[in-house]
Amino acid sequence: MADAIGLLRPRTVIGPSLRATGEWALRFDPFPHVRTGGLVRGTCWLILDGHEPVLLQQGDTFLLGNPPPYVLASTPDASPRPAEQAWAGAENGLVRIGPASEDDLYLCVGHIAFDDGNAALLTDLLPPLVLVRAGDPHGARLAQLIDHLATEVGVAAAGGPLVQNHLAQVLLVHMLRAHAGQTDRPTGWLGALNEDGIGTALRAVHADVAHSWSLNELAEISHMSRSAFAQAFKSHVGVPPLEYLIQWRMSLARDALARDTLSISELAQATGYQSESAFSTAFRRVVGSSPTKFRTQARSSVVHGS
Repeated sequence: MADAIGLLRPRTVIGPSLRATGEWALRFDPFPHVRTGGLVRGTCWLILDGHEPVLLQQGDTFLLGNPPPYVLASTPDASPRPAEQAWAGAENGLVRIGPASEDDLYLCVGHIAFDDGNAALLTDLLPPLVLVRAGDPHGARLAQLIDHLATEVGVAAAGGPLVQNHLAQVLLVHMLRAHAGQTDRPTGWLGALNEDGIGTALRAVHADVAHSWSLNELAEISHMSRSAFAQAFKSHVGVPPLEYLIQWRMSLARDALARDTLSISELAQATGYQSESAFSTAFRRVVGSSPTKFRTQARSSVVHGS
């Protein structure tokens, strides 16, 4: 999980927090990648377009994957206004709706964006809503993280953004662990990490991506027959083992080319290919362009600030 999240280059923005009383509703625009949030105090409704309203309670934490438009509201039938308008009036990291009260709603929200080139590694595995209730096994830990985040947003202390960034990434990891452990687990590497045999093979591949892995070798590591391993891997991850290996290598290659850290010959060797031509052929098949063209386009994007 750490390998994949590191490759995504997460960028987090937390806050402002929301405190609200009375009747209120805020409509949020679609957002690529991930939004997170949690209730420090109170209750409110989360209404995703195309989904039944969900009542959030104190200590609950949620994660939205590539969310469509959604509403946070005091009641399901409250008339929403654009959240952007309310956020524009934030003061000291706080948006307030209604008069101050000891019993007001206290909500901490944020978003996490990833490098577009590899974002699908995670976002393709996420449903629109991951909800962890306060009473769930991971709930108490997540509620503590949300509380810490809300405190950091409200205090103008040295190093605040750095602390918020790290807390948000820790929150993301714990949310993904909770999601992977839920009964209706996702396909893909996220759910497969919890499977003893398949998880062992995945960790081995990630630990030594340059190794010339064979199906037999991965099956032996997993203590399974070749046919049983291949079937179980595809069932849990969604693609055959060697196809996953190629996709992971190309994800690493895209990142290295975008950051211009290795020559193409060095990159071919680092990702397990015996020649530049073999690497280039695999890269073109998966990515749709040659490594040279991909790197040139990445450099151009940096120069033009896009």
